[in-house]
Amino acid sequence: MKHRFFTIIIALTVVLQLAGQSFKMNLYPDGQIPNYVASGESEIRDTTTIVRISKVQMPDISVFLPSAKNRSGEAVIICPGGGYHILAYDWEGEDIAKYWNSKGVAAIVLKYRLPTSESQVIPHKSPLMDAQRAMRMVRHHATDWGIDPSKIGIMGFSAGGHLASSLSTHFDGGNPDAEDPIERMSCRPDFSILVYPVISFTGEFQHSGSRKALVGDDPELMEYFSNEKQVTQETPPAFLIHAADDRGVPAENSIVYYQAMLENGVSGELHIYPYGGHGFSLAIGQGHLSGWPERANEWMKSLWPALQAE
Repeated sequence: MKHRFFTIIIALTVVLQLAGQSFKMNLYPDGQIPNYVASGESEIRDTTTIVRISKVQMPDISVFLPSAKNRSGEAVIICPGGGYHILAYDWEGEDIAKYWNSKGVAAIVLKYRLPTSESQVIPHKSPLMDAQRAMRMVRHHATDWGIDPSKIGIMGFSAGGHLASSLSTHFDGGNPDAEDPIERMSCRPDFSILVYPVISFTGEFQHSGSRKALVGDDPELMEYFSNEKQVTQETPPAFLIHAADDRGVPAENSIVYYQAMLENGVSGELHIYPYGGHGFSLAIGQGHLSGWPERANEWMKSLWPALQAE
C-alpha cells in the first residue's frame, strides 16, 4: 500500500513539474531508505567554487528533459565524482546534463550516498544500491519522460566512473515479484560512458583514496569492485575517456577495462588524450580535448544500428 501511494505521489509530481523540464525525485519513499540508519548527520553543500555535496542522507535524481520536439529518446544517468568522499555536483553533474539536453538527450543527475557517511549500515553497499535504483526508476518512468527504455545509459566521472562501471558489471533483471513496480525493472544500463574513471582496486595504478573510502582493505571486496575483473559478455558497450597525464587516476584504469571488453566481445571505444590531467569536466577552452563530449554523442548514436543488427 505504501509503495502504491508513493507511486501515485511521484506521478502527480511529474505531471506538475514536466512543464519546467527539470525536477527532483527522491530515490526511495520517505522512511524506507535501505541500508540506512539515522546518525544525526546532515547533508553538507559547499559552493565556494563548485558545488560539492557530502554526507548525503536522502539520495535523489535531478531530471533534465529536453523539449518534446528535440527529444532523441536516449537518456543518460550521470554520476558525479569526488573520490567517494564528496560529489562534484555541478562540475560533473548539472553542467554535463545541460550538454546532453542540447543534443536532445534526457539527463538524470544522481545524488548518491557516500560510504564515508556514518548513516550507511554497510558502507560499500549504498552507492551501487542507489545507482541500481536510479536505473530502475528512469526505466519505469521512460514513457512519461519521452525516453526509449532500451536506450538508457550510465555515465560517471572519476569515482563516479567507478560507480558507473560497477553498475555495468553488477546488475540484475529486477524482481518480478516485487510489490514496488520500480523494483521489477532491470537495472542493466544499455551503454556506459566512463570519463577518467576509477576502475581497479587491485592494480598498482589504483586510486587508493576511492578504494579506501568504499571498501577499505578488505581483499574480497577489492576484488569484487575491481570492475575490469567483472566484465562479461553481458556487460554493456562502453565509451572511455582519459588523459595520458592523469596523475590522480592513471589512464591504465580505462585501458584495463577496455582490454577486458575486448576479451569478452563487448564493443566500445577508448580515447586517451595527451593532456588534460584529472577532473577536466567538459574541458572548455582546452583545445581538442574539449571535443570529447561530441565524440561521446557520436559514439552513442552509432550504437542503435549496431544493436539492431545483432
